[in-house]
Formats: sequence, structure tokens, C-alpha cells
Amino acid sequence: MRPNYIAFEGNIGAGKTTLAKKLATTLNARLILEEFADNPFLASFYENPQRYAFSLEMSFLADRYHQLQLFAGEDLFQPVTIADYSISKSLVFAQNNLSGNEFLLYKNLFQIISRSLKQPDLIVYFNRSIDQLMEHIRIRNRPYEQQIKSTYLQEIQTKYINFFTQNEALKVLVIEADNYDFINNQTDYKFLQELIFQKFSPGLNFIK
Repeated sequence: MRPNYIAFEGNIGAGKTTLAKKLATTLNARLILEEFADNPFLASFYENPQRYAFSLEMSFLADRYHQLQLFAGEDLFQPVTIADYSISKSLVFAQNNLSGNEFLLYKNLFQIISRSLKQPDLIVYFNRSIDQLMEHIRIRNRPYEQQIKSTYLQEIQTKYINFFTQNEALKVLVIEADNYDFINNQTDYKFLQELIFQKFSPGLNFIK
């Protein structure tokens, strides 16, 4: 069955949003973009992670839940939905940024919330090298991101794969994105369009 709800996932700087916008335009799809820029805790978190981690993760979880709930119904005129994140992202980052009782509380709330949300028919995870992620972060020049360390990105990368490995019911397509230029290379872009509508089994599916 062709996926009607496709979520792009990946590390910070993986290029999810730019590609989601392009593909949604091509497919005349509904577009869901994470509203991270207005988060009042984001800049403070990068300056003082221990103090602001729980506030950041809880606010992101609430924002993502409310946004995804708004798009829960089907649209006859735009039957395909493209999102630049999935609710799974919340638990991945929380697992990395929280510990102890804070993470246990967060995990319980996440499980309650995620059960009430429709899961994507397909999650496309763009796996990039840490060097390329760092370069993308440098180029887009968001001030609060410039202090992100490569070790933090590696931790997030590892936790994404661990999460998808442990949640075998999710249908995940892992693309080695360093090998493609989906934005500027039309051949690569057409390959992606054909790829996402192929049949994949639940679990991890790898494309090099």
C-alpha cells in the first residue's frame, strides 16, 4: 500500500525541512513543519543543558502533540502528508538529554501521548556523517546551534538507530544521505520520489 503519511527524520542539520518543503510542493501534499524557532527554552538549553533540558523536552512534546493532532484527519484534496519530524523524535532527544526520574516521568507521558497519535506509514531517516552535519549547521548559521559539539550529534545519531531497532513495528527507510544531493541533483530527487512509494517491510530498510 502506498504511504499516505511520510515523516522525514534525522539528526540536527540532516536537511529534513528543506527536502520536506520541496517534496510537498512536487506531490501537492499537506506539509507539517516543526515549529521549533518559537520555543522559549531552546537557546537557554544550549547554554545550560542541565538546567533547561526537562523544560525544553516537555515543551517540544506538547507542541508536537498539538500540531500533529491538528493534522490527524484526512484531506481529500491532499491525500499525502509530508512531515519534517515524527513524534518518535521526542523520545530520542529526551533519552539523550534527560536522566533518572526526569526521563522516567517523560517516558510515561510520551507513551500516553504517542498512543493517541497516528503513526507515519513510512519514516525516512537521512543518515549523514557527523562532519556533514557540522558543516550544514555552520552554513545555516543559527546562533544557538553554533556551540553544538560533534559528540552531541554522535549521541543523537546512535540513539535514533537504537530507537528504530527496538521499535520493529515502525516502517523505517534509512538512506545514507551523504551519497545523494536530493535538492540540487534532479536524478537523485527523482530516485527519492520513486523510492518512498516502494513497498518496505516493518523495521529498518537500508539504502546506500
